[in-house]
Amino acid sequence: MKRVLIVEDHADIRALVRFSLEMEDLDVHEAENGDVGMEMVTTLQPDVVLLDVMMPGLLDGFAVCKRIKADPDMRGIRVVMLTALGQQADREDGVSAGADAYLTKPFSPAQLVSTVKDQLYV
Repeated sequence: MKRVLIVEDHADIRALVRFSLEMEDLDVHEAENGDVGMEMVTTLQPDVVLLDVMMPGLLDGFAVCKRIKADPDMRGIRVVMLTALGQQADREDGVSAGADAYLTKPFSPAQLVSTVKDQLYV
């Protein structure tokens, strides 16, 4: 079973994402900020990380993405930025950090599932 980690500080968004992905028979895990998310990436080695950008703590989403992609043991993990930051400069920051995809809030459950599937079967 494919493993997905949601790193999002808003519990209601995590719940929506979890519900949408569990309908697809995925092993879904959650972290409430970038610091916990980075720890979980290291231990879980998920196939895909859904990563908010603006979160409390020391690590924002861009920093987590950069760390994942800089580590030879983790760089194969697919990272989808899942954020309200939708300007072109924000997308460029995501690409620069190493994100594999960028999904802007608000998003539909269908968009989310499609994006995750695309990343799982690249």
